[in-house]
Amino acid sequence: MKTIRISDVEQYDGQEVAIQGWMYNKRGSGKIYFLQVRDGSGMIQGVAAEGEASEEVMKAAEELTMESSVRIMGPVSKHPKWAGVYEMQIKKIEVVHLCTEEYPISKKEHGPDFLLDNRHLWLRSKKQWAIQRVRNTIINATYEYFAQNGFIKIDTPILTPNACEGTTELFEVPYFEENSAYLAQSGQLYLEAAIMSHGRAFDFGPVFRAEKSKTRRHLTEFWMMDAEAAFVEHEENMKIQEELVCHIVAKVLEKNQPELKVLERDVEALKKVKAPFIRKTHTEVIAELKEMGSDIGEMDDLGADDETMLTKKYDKPIFVEKYPSAVKAFYMKRDPEDDSRALCSDLLAPEGYGEIIGGSQREDSYDVLMERIKEHDLDPKVFDWYLDLRKYGSVPHSGFGYGLERITGWISGTHHIRETIPFPRMISRLTP
Repeated sequence: MKTIRISDVEQYDGQEVAIQGWMYNKRGSGKIYFLQVRDGSGMIQGVAAEGEASEEVMKAAEELTMESSVRIMGPVSKHPKWAGVYEMQIKKIEVVHLCTEEYPISKKEHGPDFLLDNRHLWLRSKKQWAIQRVRNTIINATYEYFAQNGFIKIDTPILTPNACEGTTELFEVPYFEENSAYLAQSGQLYLEAAIMSHGRAFDFGPVFRAEKSKTRRHLTEFWMMDAEAAFVEHEENMKIQEELVCHIVAKVLEKNQPELKVLERDVEALKKVKAPFIRKTHTEVIAELKEMGSDIGEMDDLGADDETMLTKKYDKPIFVEKYPSAVKAFYMKRDPEDDSRALCSDLLAPEGYGEIIGGSQREDSYDVLMERIKEHDLDPKVFDWYLDLRKYGSVPHSGFGYGLERITGWISGTHHIRETIPFPRMISRLTP
């Protein structure tokens, strides 16, 4: 008898097959049992009915406990009531492991601390299963887009000698003979070196911020994708971001309909994510926010509350571009039409989700970059190698980065990004 994955069950309509997985729920008693079984690829209902199943099967069904691992066998067929749903008439049950202790996570309400303490088990729940599969599609779609558009993957270091943006909110670690290193917050600077060899490059990996923030949008360890491209300026940089996000959303809509249904995600809202996105300057957005009641200043960066207020107003992502250079990083190129502004943009997701991507054109002049480093009170010696990139064949170039957990939270409709990473790390959480 062939063992199949639940995701492939449609191909075996009317055939006897075996499915192996875990029983996550059970209904019925005595004469009929409905076993809800999952195998990672999907979920199926197995029916054991008196008169159709043997006494041995009925006894095994009765004794099965939540999250016991099993192998069930029998013919599969379309569910009599639900279109597109299949079930199995169980002819045999093999118990792989019977749980003798009560499963800690029950149907009753549990607080977030309890669930996070049991994250290793909470990952099995329908919603958490669905979120991680959406996350996986986003990762694969990102690789696919870059492969189709001339980017290669470059692995940048996690241990770095300095901060990418001059911030002190990094994790410092001992590094031989009384030296110190920092856990990376971004691979951007190293990617800028790589594009002088490859033209277009991206990285994808864990990054770390020691920022003591407790908002729903922050983690201390998270996954970031950074991309850089030579001979790409500000406008084209935003176009690449737009294409990437459209590609990702389209792939999730194509591949994750069952997961989006579990998450009760409004797919009509995702279908509206099509180019062109809304584009506004920082100046325009400040005026708009003030009309909406915000007390934001003319030269302020957007805070989380401002982003939420603004993005609840629109059903498409919004580029906010040309922020005041004073509130942005030293490596961002200034707007030639207004030196007080940077050629940068943040991409804000709609429905109140806020920033998912930050990007800019990079300063390509050695003299100007040296001046910016000094203006930010940074040590030029630390950036010798970065400055070298402007000495030997400097070209206009741009880049951006997205936070995987933030983009997963938006697309899956999840309020707090702690649910979008398998094992979240926050100020007060380092376990499990």
